[in-house]
Amino acid sequence: MKSILVPYDFSEEAENAFQLAQELAAKASCKLKLVHVIEIPTAQHFNTMGEINMEDNFIDRIYMVDLVDKRKEQFKKLEEKHAVKPYQFSTNLLFGNPYAGISSEITEVKADLVIMGSKGSSGLEELLIGSNTEKVVRHSTCPVITVKSPLKAEDLKVIVFASDFSEDSKKVMKQLKDFQELLEAEIRLVKINTPNSFEKSKISFEKINGFVKANKLTNVQIDIYNADTEEEGIIEFADEIKADLIAMATHGRTGFLHLLSGSIAEDVVNSAKRPVWTMKFKK
Repeated sequence: MKSILVPYDFSEEAENAFQLAQELAAKASCKLKLVHVIEIPTAQHFNTMGEINMEDNFIDRIYMVDLVDKRKEQFKKLEEKHAVKPYQFSTNLLFGNPYAGISSEITEVKADLVIMGSKGSSGLEELLIGSNTEKVVRHSTCPVITVKSPLKAEDLKVIVFASDFSEDSKKVMKQLKDFQELLEAEIRLVKINTPNSFEKSKISFEKINGFVKANKLTNVQIDIYNADTEEEGIIEFADEIKADLIAMATHGRTGFLHLLSGSIAEDVVNSAKRPVWTMKFKK
């Protein structure tokens, strides 16, 4: 791992992601970059006669100038603070659409990992709160870790990888295996059996054992877990074994994301209390 990117909006959730990124960057001796995107107001303000309210626009401009100056000063202090850290630290202040800015930065720095803070939500709230996170996870060319609470890298010792263990799922294992080795963690490979997606244990174990051999995995355990839905099964299994991280391969299709055997990643990312590692596999 050579480069970690953290979208940073100065929120508590973003700070949690930043703290984890610092620890991982130190372990990997890699580059760490913060990117902050300031959205430019585009809506015009009209009075009751339909005329543009220039006073409101002037106030908006003053606010934006003050905000930009504040963010520049905050980033300057962060760069000074991290100048002597065991990783190369940098920041970037962008303007415009947050998702577009983050995406361009992922490409620019050739990020190997994105770490994002998230509150987690459901229903309508998830569309309002998580839209940028959703888009980044869906389209990112590298793994994304979604963090909801303070987290130490040294505590990430048990990773749950939920999958159907088909050929497609092998496309993300190099990155997950590298991450496992960096953390010196154990991976629990789990197939969730549901009434609508049932597979005999014998077949599942044969498939997963073949997956382990093909990917030359070590420090792994194999599990089969029964649940009403894949989402419930993943979260319940992670709770039961006290996992530290949930990992999933995703298609990156329309909607939110698809776990290999279902459209459930959105619910897992939003519902799970634990951090979630996701990666889109290339077709």
